[in-house]
Amino acid sequence: MKILVPVKRVIDYNVKPRIKGDQTGVDLSNVKMSMNPFDEIAVEEAARLKEAGKADEVVVVSIGEQKAQETLRTGLAMGADRGILIVTEQMPEPLAVAKILAKVTEEESPDLVILGKQAIDDDSNQTGQMLAALLGWSQGTFASKVEPGEEGVNVTREIDGGLETLKLTTPAIITTDLRLNEPRYASLPNIMKAKKKPIDEKTAADLGVDVAPRLETLKVTEPPKREAGEMVPDVDTLVAKLKEMGVAA
Repeated sequence: MKILVPVKRVIDYNVKPRIKGDQTGVDLSNVKMSMNPFDEIAVEEAARLKEAGKADEVVVVSIGEQKAQETLRTGLAMGADRGILIVTEQMPEPLAVAKILAKVTEEESPDLVILGKQAIDDDSNQTGQMLAALLGWSQGTFASKVEPGEEGVNVTREIDGGLETLKLTTPAIITTDLRLNEPRYASLPNIMKAKKKPIDEKTAADLGVDVAPRLETLKVTEPPKREAGEMVPDVDTLVAKLKEMGVAA
């Protein structure tokens, strides 16, 4: 079985984003970047399936500028066999990403595509579903457990009423949730080995995909600061305060 894992380079989750002075977006200069945490879970799951003898090859793919090679090297150090970088200076929107991944998937012919359910920079939660629609493949979203079998793969996902298990025929798309696994830290020997693993480079134009944005960002601002709370002596005072604020009749 061959597994394709898309990974995205985002601002490290420990870093507080800064807004540009002209409010056109988030300032990425001199900011620590890392792999999207949900994509780390996807890479870890693919690596575990390979270690269990249920997968033969794991390929990581990323879309972005040349610096995204660092993210691919992280995936290679975690256990992937090779990488693919789709170079573009324009950060594509979810639909364009899905179209690019669809082209890569057609070329690579994997049995599974495992990706994070969303990226922490835009929280769109759209790419996996769009990719499944473009390919016409079965999909299991928000996976908390993945069990490959002879006739497909069982995916357990959390829903409002409990747990739901889907049996997917392969090829299939799976998006990962936080409870699926705990990603490993890449060891120094594996980091050194990752430097020798191959990374193929292509452009969005090579794949015939237009990455021109369909949306225009008008303004990006920080959320208002929360005001300090106020202690009240009793319920009557609380109700009076709520009425004064207009949140209670």
